[in-house]
Amino acid sequence: METTLSIGEIVSRNPQIVSGRAVFTSTRVPIETLIAYLEGGDTLDTFLDHFPTVRREQAVAALELLREVLLAE
Repeated sequence: METTLSIGEIVSRNPQIVSGRAVFTSTRVPIETLIAYLEGGDTLDTFLDHFPTVRREQAVAALELLREVLLAE
């Protein structure tokens, strides 16, 4: 499944926002928070309930990008 969002619509970095960590664009929510939730056994829905500024489309697209990077040959 390919995302229709550009990378800039999914993730951004700014030294003045969360110490320059990668965050979901237009939020202060680090991408690593989604990974921590999933590693901890939480669902995507739980993450989205706790961080309503992150759009489902962004979260799914971020996971797709991570998968592509990890599975790249």
